[in-house]
Order: sequence, then C-alpha cells, then structure tokens
Amino acid sequence: MFEQKINIDRMEQAAALFGSFDGNMKLVEQEYRVTIVCRGSEMKISGEPDDVSKAMRAVNSLLSLINRGESLSEQNVRYCISLVNEGSESKLEALAADCICITSKGKPVKAKTLGQKRYCAAIQTHTITLAVGPAGTGKTYLAVAMAVTAFRTQQVNRIVLTRPAVEAGEKLGFLPGDLQQKVDPYLRPLYDALFDMLGAETYQKYVERGNIEVAPLAYMRGRTLDDSFIILDEAQNTTPEQMKMFLTRLGFGSKMVITGDITQIDLPEGRKSGLKDVLHILRGIDDIAQVRFTEKDVVRHKLVQDIIRAYEKNEEAER
Repeated sequence: MFEQKINIDRMEQAAALFGSFDGNMKLVEQEYRVTIVCRGSEMKISGEPDDVSKAMRAVNSLLSLINRGESLSEQNVRYCISLVNEGSESKLEALAADCICITSKGKPVKAKTLGQKRYCAAIQTHTITLAVGPAGTGKTYLAVAMAVTAFRTQQVNRIVLTRPAVEAGEKLGFLPGDLQQKVDPYLRPLYDALFDMLGAETYQKYVERGNIEVAPLAYMRGRTLDDSFIILDEAQNTTPEQMKMFLTRLGFGSKMVITGDITQIDLPEGRKSGLKDVLHILRGIDDIAQVRFTEKDVVRHKLVQDIIRAYEKNEEAER
C-alpha cells in the first residue's frame, strides 16, 4: 500500500475540497480506487502508486481552483478527473480566469470546460461562429452571455435571438392565443437565458425600447441587421434555404452565433438540415469559426453524458 500526504493551509479549503457529505473526494476515491483521509491540516491518500499519483494531481488541481475563488461542483470535479486522465490538468487553470458576464443576481458566468472556452474565444474573434454539439454543452446560454456583455459594453446596439418554429414530434397549432403566444413556447429557452442575465424588469425595458428582440426565424426575412448581436438557436431545424436567408441578414458592425445539435433534427422526413449543409459550405472561410463540442463539454447531470455516449454507440452499431 502506497501513501502520499498533502498539507491543507486552512479549514475552509478542506471544507470546500471535500464538499457536502464529502461528495467531491468520494468521486476521486471511486475513480482511482484510493482511500482519502483528512486529519487536521493533513490529508493522506493511499492505494496503488499510479492511482495515488493521479489522485494527488486531481486534488492539487481542485485546490488550485479553490484558491482562485471557484466553488466546486460535481461537474467540475468530474471534468478535472477527466483532464488528469488525459494528462492535461494544467489547462484547468485557464478556466478560472475569465468571467464572461455577471447575471442579474450577481453570479459570474464562466466557461466550465476547455471546449466552452474555445467557443467564447471564437465568438470574440470572429464575425460568424457556428457551434455544434450535444445538449447541455452551454451553446445557447454562453452565446446569450456573450451577447449581453457586448450590449453592456456598447459594442452592439441590439440583441436579436431567433430559432425556427419546428415541433419536436408534437403539433402545437391548436394552442390558444395570437401568433406571438403560439410561438412563445419555442422561444422559451432564449427568454430563460435573458431573464437570468438581465432580470425580468430590465429585459422588459430593453424589449420595449427595441434593444432586444426574440422572434421566430420567419420574422427575419427581408431585414438587414446592423450593429446587432444575432443568435440563431436550434439551427439543425432550419432548411438550407432558411439558413441562407438568415446568414444574408448580416449587417455592418454585427456578430452572428449559430448553434445546434445535428443529432436532434426535428425536420420532416426527407428534408435536409441547413446546419449540416452550412458546416460544409462555409468551411475554411476567414472570419467564420466552427466549434464542435463533445460529451466532455456537457455541464448538466452526469447521466446526460452517459445518454449521449449510449446514443452515439447505438448509431455507430446501426451504421
């Protein structure tokens, strides 16, 4: 049995490191088949030499996050473990540095994975960014955070959020209300992200002034959007014609972010996805970035990662 020791300076560090009911360290123990015991300011990790070495690296990486003021969650503990397994835990330091936006409740919004950091950097440095990846990778939420930051710093005068009104296997035409009330359920995720960033009252004020617009994709035809931050969400449900129409709305001083998951297309059988099309057509054009997320970038429940992997395996088997 091999044993290594880590000295912890303050009790607050130890409390943050172990987490509620020692949940964080239990994840490390399960992953590396080690035993972790803390007595006062001394932590002991015991097990096989290679396992203890990896567990030490994981614990030291988590301590460095705590020292930068980060709070640990199951998601970032698991992500740290995955980076240690790849031998790239040193990259974790970069994630704690940049704050993208502050929400209406004063909470900082930061990239939680290296994929998310690449995504935010691509949005900053390119006029058009195409982001493709599974559910739960923060594509929409981070794009809205970047849009709010650009608006607050007066880089743009308006935020335009849009998505195609395509039913996910359900017919909503019978719903009561006018056209806006019928399409609101499709736009709900965009409203939720904006409410989180701005608060309901501030959001409403900007909508009334015309600084924020949330509308179905069909409303974009015939317009030129200058000095705007434009986000097209659920782009896998656009047709090639709709995608071309949307891209040609780009005006001077504007940015576009197009997000989607090509494994969740809700278009009728036989219809081609505009997102799949555009990834090929616009490849290699300057000032257009393409960012691809994987299941490692999922920041929802761990089971979401497992579900995505299971579906990918099943699709490969069917092919």
